[in-house]
Amino acid sequence: MSLSAADERIRALRPARQRVDPYVAIGATLEPERRPAGIVEQTLTVFLTGAECPFTCSFCDLWRYTIDGPTPLGALARQLRTVLEAHEHQPVDRIKLYNASNFFDPRAVPAQDLSAIAELVRRFSCVTVESHASTIGERTVKFAAATGTRLEVALGLETIHPTALEQLNKRLDLDRFDRAARFLGDNGIEMRVFVLLGAPHVPRDDSIDWTVRSVEYAAQRGAAVISVIPVRGGNGELERLQALGEFSPPTLDDLEEVIELCSHIGDSVVTADLWDVDRLTAPECCRALRVDRLREWNVGGRPAPRVLCACDPVVAT
Repeated sequence: MSLSAADERIRALRPARQRVDPYVAIGATLEPERRPAGIVEQTLTVFLTGAECPFTCSFCDLWRYTIDGPTPLGALARQLRTVLEAHEHQPVDRIKLYNASNFFDPRAVPAQDLSAIAELVRRFSCVTVESHASTIGERTVKFAAATGTRLEVALGLETIHPTALEQLNKRLDLDRFDRAARFLGDNGIEMRVFVLLGAPHVPRDDSIDWTVRSVEYAAQRGAAVISVIPVRGGNGELERLQALGEFSPPTLDDLEEVIELCSHIGDSVVTADLWDVDRLTAPECCRALRVDRLREWNVGGRPAPRVLCACDPVVAT
């Protein structure tokens, strides 16, 4: 995919990329994850190192953990094998493979490596991979069959705000997303969806409303899990947009409100993405308790009372 003028502008504003080893995974986490019907599974998330995504989204910072050029043959299987060996004595139900790109893009995941990866994950109850809606197709179905287990694909919807979605430089529209969602459902493949909180080009006063509407949209299209991701600054482009009044960083209070408003949406599990949550603006006196509340809510699915703190004007009076 050739770079557009917008791609080149966004990439030119980026800070330096981190040095990563294409044969070593960025890291892994093992934590409980709630699924529909209240099921909680021990989930191993593996952050794989590979090629950068060709879609230069204005809000993205995942390119920091990618390499220049295509992913080398055999690299992903080696990374995954090393992580699995390190967790061989720990109970794991589900595995997520996040490669900061598109799993069904052969530049990011070489076709020759799919069978080796499928063999490594077949012992888990389900495997989750991430990919742009435009990459969903027959390769997805073939990989699902090769794993011999359930497959879930995570798609970035980001927002249904019409102006914002067009200006995110994601090369995605709702029709393309809907076609991918139908394709997954028709082929018995589960869907997870990412929705942004604080998407650029959405007016600050409307941000929470459009985030909730986007979650509802994903739920109506069969998403099993919907993860609300607060937009993180630091990629250069977001700072440019903030200076123009086109982006306002979300706060911890915003995230709490969205999760509360989405707690009873359909049969989907709606969770708060807490990666880098310490970057969200919040009073230090109650930040930790509020984050713990969201973390417990993610797993338990039961609304807990808001944290009462003297910094809250209502409490203070």
